[in-house]
Amino acid sequence: MEQRSVSKKEYRMSNFAFRAILGLLIVAVPASILLAVTFGTTKLPIGDVYTAIRYEVMHRITGQPIPAEWANGAPLHDVVWLIRLPRLILAAAVGACLSLCGVVMQAVVKNPLADPYILGVSSGAGLGVTVAVILGIGSAWGGNYVGMVAFLGALAVSFAVIGCANIGGRATSIKLLLSGAALSAVCGAFSNFLIYINNADHAATEIMRWTMGSLAAANWPNNGIMVLVAVVCSVFFLTQCRTLNLMLLGDSTAITLGTDLHVYRIIYLIISSLMIGFAVYSAGMIGFVGLVVPHVVRLVFGTEHRKLIPVSVLLGALFLIWADVLCRIVLPGNEIPIGILTSMVGAPIFIYLITRKRYGFGGGREG
Repeated sequence: MEQRSVSKKEYRMSNFAFRAILGLLIVAVPASILLAVTFGTTKLPIGDVYTAIRYEVMHRITGQPIPAEWANGAPLHDVVWLIRLPRLILAAAVGACLSLCGVVMQAVVKNPLADPYILGVSSGAGLGVTVAVILGIGSAWGGNYVGMVAFLGALAVSFAVIGCANIGGRATSIKLLLSGAALSAVCGAFSNFLIYINNADHAATEIMRWTMGSLAAANWPNNGIMVLVAVVCSVFFLTQCRTLNLMLLGDSTAITLGTDLHVYRIIYLIISSLMIGFAVYSAGMIGFVGLVVPHVVRLVFGTEHRKLIPVSVLLGALFLIWADVLCRIVLPGNEIPIGILTSMVGAPIFIYLITRKRYGFGGGREG
């Protein structure tokens, strides 16, 4: 009886810590956006930054006219409202999507090293962007056709990686990584080939931005779509926690509990590919967020997806917000592509996890 009461106490403490950290992250994300908007290559008075935001917000809510020196077209207004704030909101949405995709893919393939970038899914989306921009494929679908083609590319590579890894037996960590690396190389080769034979400098520049990752093209209309995708998909996967937990136990256990995981895997891959497609379309290929963030959260809270998903989504948003700030202030007068920075941080962690064999679910060893 005594041991049982201690267990309940530890359980309550664990839930309290989870709620406290979740509440802290909910506050930290918008607070970070408001703080990060004061950083940039151009130094602006902090008071003027918030004044520009306040005038714009009040104008949109109440219709209050904006003074000419703070209105659209004024340099300070344009830097704050049209450049800095949109890219920070995009960073939050993309970071949330990438972290969520990492959590879901790791459960789907039952492998804690799964990540949209490592498994080549981002490269598939990048190839979709290339064929859409250079060949105009999908242009009949309207203004967001590039994002739709990127989604199809990500979806195709998702299924291709799993299919290749399962050839000759059940997929393993090494087979998934090798399949992802091979398909990523194929997608990159086709992208480079299309750029080379078309000799289109403007297209090459645009595609290079996607390859290295950048939030510089952020704008309010696209941000609305990206935020909607992040929120809707996060809510959806929060309703799927039981199924995601079952995926970690395996198909045989799930079947004994009355759940066939095959259909769920397909649905989850389609939705994850949708998120990756729009993330790549909006911000390019940003690697290792979906690997590092879920792994850190899993070390603290374990594999329970009711805790793993919300904390990973918020921490991913927070991580990319401050990564964007670093990209803009590390080199005075220059901006580092955000994909380069996340790879510089994530790749060493990825190598460490493999060499130390500390990449099992929940922080255990994967031998």
